[in-house]
Amino acid sequence: MQIGAFSVSLAVKDIAASKAFYEKLGFVSYMGDETQNWLIMKNGDHVIGLFQGMFDSNILTFNPGWNSQAQPLEKFTDIRDLQSQLEQHGVEFVTRADPSTKGPASFMLADPDGNAILFDQHV
Repeated sequence: MQIGAFSVSLAVKDIAASKAFYEKLGFVSYMGDETQNWLIMKNGDHVIGLFQGMFDSNILTFNPGWNSQAQPLEKFTDIRDLQSQLEQHGVEFVTRADPSTKGPASFMLADPDGNAILFDQHV
């Protein structure tokens, strides 16, 4: 099962303070817009997203169709196919992707401890 690029989406209280902190750890802004309260930061292959006021808690994020550089992959498992495979394994969903659509879509799961896991396809 190919689940895509991985990052941690952090629910932050102050995006400027969080950005400054992660810069001290060697992360650099890669994508996003601080004025819109979101940034994607990288340190080598490690990716974190900073999101102020968008989420209640931290989220593990997988992006089917992207590599670790947020570049589209030529071949990947579509999010609706991933959803179907997980349904066959009895996984419960918080939200679902519409199986009748194509292109960008997302679904969300929660692990046994309640941690949010977002599958978010942008291509």
